[in-house]
Amino acid sequence: MRVLVAMSGGVDSSVAAARLVDRYGSSRVVGATLKLWGGLSDSGCCSVADVEDARRVADQLGLVHHVFNFAAEFEERVVEPYVRGHAEGRTPNPCIECNRHLKFDRLFQRARALGFDAVATGHHARCVPTPDGRYRLCRGADPLKDQSYVLAMLGQPQLARTLFPVGEMTKAQVRAEAHRLGLRTATKPDSQDVCFIRSDEGRQGFLADRVALHPGRLVDHLSGEEVGSVEAVELVTVGQRRGMGHGRDGRRRFVTAVDVPLRRVTVGPPEAATAEEVRLHTVTWVDGAPDVDREPDVDRDPPATGGSGPGDTEALAQCSAHGRAVPCRLRRVPEGLVVTFGEPQRRIAPGQTVALYDPSRPEAVLGSGIAV
Repeated sequence: MRVLVAMSGGVDSSVAAARLVDRYGSSRVVGATLKLWGGLSDSGCCSVADVEDARRVADQLGLVHHVFNFAAEFEERVVEPYVRGHAEGRTPNPCIECNRHLKFDRLFQRARALGFDAVATGHHARCVPTPDGRYRLCRGADPLKDQSYVLAMLGQPQLARTLFPVGEMTKAQVRAEAHRLGLRTATKPDSQDVCFIRSDEGRQGFLADRVALHPGRLVDHLSGEEVGSVEAVELVTVGQRRGMGHGRDGRRRFVTAVDVPLRRVTVGPPEAATAEEVRLHTVTWVDGAPDVDREPDVDRDPPATGGSGPGDTEALAQCSAHGRAVPCRLRRVPEGLVVTFGEPQRRIAPGQTVALYDPSRPEAVLGSGIAV
């Protein structure tokens, strides 16, 4: 077994590499750091210091270390869609798109070309083989650090060649192992923000350099009355409450819709910012689509009496990286999937990912899709 381990310069990937060395020996493991962002970075995993940390940990472990420059692909597949999404009123998730296109596609292609049998990362998730030779993608052992949500777009081709060496560990155990080994990343803070946005410029500063930002009107969701303004409609996201003020009843207002062409942000009270369902596109499945019922044909099917139909597939939906998975039902439609929640949930911004889990095995991912 020859393994290429993605080393971001953080503690998780450092310990992942160390565990692989223990398992296979340093001659069978090679470290690789991805150079993704060509600009300055101080808040994510793409800075010059991160590359140096990865190189020095690899040297300490006796590993050959490579740096792969995927900056052009990162710009095309992650940064440009992020900018375009905001310009069109969506809220993309760049970390998920980086996993989809770079770490679990472009890196896999490079690993295959170099003759590696598997790729390993420091994600807190588990890849569990089944008796029939398939693989389940499961939550990591540490519920506070679980990253299965950002990996929910993976399928069998990737999982068959993926290792998650720290998936069975808690974060405290990872740091303790790094301390025991004397790794320089043992106390390094976790990356928290989008890697290509500097902390001194923020999202507004980054986007302002790449797309025109326009002031917008706040309008009441019922009356259509103008109740305020926003500095840049492209920076507002569905479900947002910060900066939206309060209604006449004193309750906080939430964003229920964003219309960039009309420069309009619709706001309402908390109950207006909830939804009973969400439609998904770009739907992927970990191990084939479950038996999801079709959209009813209004010419043939009797009208629904409320709720989901008896043929709908039950699942659990997680709508953010650290959100709670809630019961839902799935219904297939021509353009993707409809997720109907057991009880109304906070509206999901277009562009955000919804990860779906198996209700009979709640730690196991079924698949994912992107909110319309």
